[in-house]
Parts: sequence; C-alpha cells; structure tokens
Amino acid sequence: MKLTREQMLAEMGITPIWRLRDSPVAAAGAEDDTAQAEPSRLVTTMAASAAPDAVVDSLDWPDLATRVAQCRACPLCEQRKQAVLGVGDLDPDWLFIGEGPGAEEDIKGEPFVGQAGKLLDNMLAALGIARGRKVYIGNAVKCRPPGNRTPEAGEMAACRPWLERQIALLKPKVIVLLGKAAVHSVLHDDSSLASLRGRRFEYQGIPVVVTYHPAYLLRNLPEKAKAWEDLLFARRCLRETLATGRSELAF
Repeated sequence: MKLTREQMLAEMGITPIWRLRDSPVAAAGAEDDTAQAEPSRLVTTMAASAAPDAVVDSLDWPDLATRVAQCRACPLCEQRKQAVLGVGDLDPDWLFIGEGPGAEEDIKGEPFVGQAGKLLDNMLAALGIARGRKVYIGNAVKCRPPGNRTPEAGEMAACRPWLERQIALLKPKVIVLLGKAAVHSVLHDDSSLASLRGRRFEYQGIPVVVTYHPAYLLRNLPEKAKAWEDLLFARRCLRETLATGRSELAF
C-alpha cells in the first residue's frame, strides 16, 4: 500500500500534523517554488507536531480525555459523533485493546458495546473477571473508521500517542491485543495472528498476548476455542507477573 506524505510522517511518529485553514492552492506552473519550499514546510510540520506529542507524556486522565475529544490529527475525526477513549478500572490487572469504535460505540462513547462487546464480556466472565473490575478496555484508534473498516496505518499512528499515554497511566499487569490492528499499533508487527498466538511479547516490561478480535470470532465460531486458549495463556502471564511482584516486595 502506497502511503501519502502525511501517513508516512504519522508512521514515523510525527503527529499530529497541523495545517493552516483555507491555505491557497499552488498556482499552475509553480512546481519549482513548491519543491524548494517543501523542506522548510516539512521542518515546520515536524516542529509543530513534536510539541503536542511531548505534552501528551505529561497528561493526566482528565486532560487526556479532553485532548482526545478535541483531536483532529487524522480524517477519522470528520465523521465521528464522539471520540471513544476507553472504559474500565484505572488501576487494572488486565488491559484489552481492540481496533476502533463501531457504530454503537460511536453513539454511546464506550468501546465494545455491540455484539462483539457481549462476547467479550462473556469471555471475561469465563475468566472470573468483569468489565470495570481490574479490567480496562480500549482501542487502537479512538474514532470510528467509516463503515467499521479496519483502521489504516496512518490513522493508527496518529492515535498512537493517546494509546501509549493510556498504557503509561494504567500500568496494567498484562495486555491482550484483540486483532491485527491492535497488534500493529502496539507491537508494530504485521505477521499473521496465527503466527503470533501462544507467544509472550512485551511492551515496556508488560507481558503482551495476542488473540482474535471478538467480531472475528462471531463470524468464525470454531476459533473461539483458540481464543480461550489465548486467554488462559494471558492469565498465566498475569499470575507470573503478580508472583514476581510479590517476590520483589518480600525483599
């Protein structure tokens, strides 16, 4: 897939990209001037985008929620009803990360409230946990992609600073990535889910487990057994983390 210049900048972490409103379109025949001006515009874009990203690292929850609600770093903001930050316990053991809000989530402002959300709740219940109790649920992107399509690379890159700040504030004991978009956003890996399942990854020292998105499981019911295996593996990773923490406290 060929990326635009804005998407490439986003993939490099140079986001959000600021633009002047109603900027004039270059006149025909001014290609040379445009080419000469491009380096200076790029430097200006990088400088303008670096400051907001640096500020993100110091945001607390109320400020983060405000900034996400006001975010216009990518085109997804143009059709959203509202940005969906996430929901759950702010001191969680578990962090589940999906792809992006769907139609119902866009209306209600909470992730995983449709049929996929009901399945996720059932999966949590099978583990003996529940939404809002030592569990936080979020998404790779905070605004609904048109037609509930998979978020694009540039969109995930634009939203990544918000997700990274969420993880830093939450300090979960284990992260479960639901689907390829979440894997791309957190692990920067585009391998097949089949090749990533059953393996322990890490994000800043936090164990990370990969499994299928609940929406995929609704279309492929036999894969539920595999997802259950992944959740049991995640629970083992969590228990190991908690045991290690208790051992360190003993010293």
